[in-house]
Amino acid sequence: MRCKLQIFITLIAIFVGTGSVSAQYNREYFFWVGRQQMMENEFTEAIRTLNVLLRFDDDAYEGYFLRGIAKYNLDDLIGAEADFSIAIDKNPVFTTAFTYRAITRSRLGNYDDALKDFREAIELRPDLPNPYFSRGVTRLLNQQFKEAIEDFDNFIRYEKKVADAYINRGVCYLYLKDTVRAYDNFNLAVRTNRENPISYNRRGALFFDQKRYEEAEADFNRAIACDSTIPLSYFNRALVYNETSRPMQSLADLDKVIQLDSTSSITYFNRAIIRSSIGDYNRALEDYNKVAQYSPNNVLLYYNRAILRTQLGEIKRAVEDYTRAIELYPDFANAYLGRSHLRQLLRDPAGAKRDRQTAERKIAEYRSRLSDSTYSIYGDTTQKFNRLLAFESKIAGASFERIKSRNNNQNDNMTLLPLFRFTMRKRDSIDLEQSTKRFHSQRAEDFIATLENKLIGISSLETNISPDSLVIINHNAREAAKVAVGDNAWQRLFELAISESLIKQYTNAVNTYSQAIALNPSNPFIYLNRAATAAEMIDFISSIDNGYQRLSIESDPARRLQNAGTRTYDYSEAISDLNKAIKLHPGFAYAYYNRANLYALSGMLPEAADDYTKAIELNPSFAEAYYNRGLLQIYMKDTRKGCLDISKAGELGIKEAYKVLKMYSE
Repeated sequence: MRCKLQIFITLIAIFVGTGSVSAQYNREYFFWVGRQQMMENEFTEAIRTLNVLLRFDDDAYEGYFLRGIAKYNLDDLIGAEADFSIAIDKNPVFTTAFTYRAITRSRLGNYDDALKDFREAIELRPDLPNPYFSRGVTRLLNQQFKEAIEDFDNFIRYEKKVADAYINRGVCYLYLKDTVRAYDNFNLAVRTNRENPISYNRRGALFFDQKRYEEAEADFNRAIACDSTIPLSYFNRALVYNETSRPMQSLADLDKVIQLDSTSSITYFNRAIIRSSIGDYNRALEDYNKVAQYSPNNVLLYYNRAILRTQLGEIKRAVEDYTRAIELYPDFANAYLGRSHLRQLLRDPAGAKRDRQTAERKIAEYRSRLSDSTYSIYGDTTQKFNRLLAFESKIAGASFERIKSRNNNQNDNMTLLPLFRFTMRKRDSIDLEQSTKRFHSQRAEDFIATLENKLIGISSLETNISPDSLVIINHNAREAAKVAVGDNAWQRLFELAISESLIKQYTNAVNTYSQAIALNPSNPFIYLNRAATAAEMIDFISSIDNGYQRLSIESDPARRLQNAGTRTYDYSEAISDLNKAIKLHPGFAYAYYNRANLYALSGMLPEAADDYTKAIELNPSFAEAYYNRGLLQIYMKDTRKGCLDISKAGELGIKEAYKVLKMYSE
């Protein structure tokens, strides 16, 4: 849902500035027309009207302010920020401009500058409640929960009848594990506005987590009564029905969610689980197929569908699903166990034994890493994966897609091009075509030469070496690493780690890179590769993790927080490695590019833009950096600059660029 900034017309003076009576009348007229157009949501027309005003009177700071609001409502956040800044430059005590620039910066992920603007606004007018509310939202987004509570407290002192303030304060207490105060605040929200479905959904979710199912159901019923078009309410009630052994009612609510959003893969996933539980296997299979259509990289889809196909007697297709799950996540012990059982049925005892031994080894490895807070979340246990998944924010919204392969033929035109790393490839026409445009680092070339392996080079492409050959390469690299000594030891470990990442043994690869770093801690290229591998590990999380929830600002400070579909992931370890690589080799363009990608995927958009720009400064022909920076600018609604960068990327050979440009020329 597009956020709208409420226009505070009373803040704009009718007669502004000096000049002739005719000039004053004209200015009043343009302000009036611009405000009317904005009230009617005619934001593009309002900008044109205000442009006329500003051509005649460049000092009309209120005109810049109104134009900033119009741009904000058109999702031109960069343009809105610029107009609010001009208004502030021309009137340094313009409190409302500080407030709205802060809101804009918060939406851009620039929380530090947003908080500075809120501080300015509050210092100028400490008696205004709205800046406290908006700063509380920003602090909540920035995970400063105690400080956010203080801001909501201040807002509530002035405005006691705004339910969303109590909801947001309750959310802060939830993050602080204070469920008693969270419950009290959700109660206050309900009493303040008994027609607000968000209040009931929040309180109902808390009841559900506490297994107070009867009270949760009552709240979700009230939420539906308030607004019968919100999918979340039906989804939440379906979870209650499932937990209280009422599968048919649960299915009916999930049907309703799909009526409201036919692309909700998590709803199809949950409906498939319930249908399987009541023996409706064929329709459950239809639902899993829908999940495959909308979320083709979801590991649990293939795992659960394999179990279902086994029940339906489709043994070979079940093996295919287990194999696909293993391809997506090679450490998935359950999938090996399932495939082992089926291979035994298919009279393949050798294959069954290999899978069983692999599963046992991976379970043992996982248990040995349980104390490792960094990588234990990527491990696998023998848990069951047949519980319903929480809805959170998957209904709507979008953000940057996760890194995908350049070799992927799917129609993913708006995804970031992937990371560069040292990898193994056979040189082909693609490599030769790109070699003339590649960033040249003599230090990197010297490093590659010391490895004495003609397959190793820097690329963002997937390997073109066959899987069987990769397994052999990995075996030989492991044997070579065992006997390597002296300076040769870290080099052989580096090659081993590359081969492990190529066969998707991400945990092993990261550990091997760490061993190489211990032997050669001043080599930036090992940090670069460890970061790339860690990012690939995190990519698995996107296929099973649906528990992340991001909150975004509803424009008017006195209105609600929206649940947005944006998903971000913790790349801090990988970013830390890239920071080290840049410190050791500050002129290495690929390190800035990779860090920019991870910043973008983490929601740190200004930092990402800066790093893409640095990469381009170091390599003016860096096509991928132009392309990704262009996507970043388009995402931040600066389409013109974004398309210029995308055009440059196309000029430099990125074929995906013209698909994107076509989307914005139609």
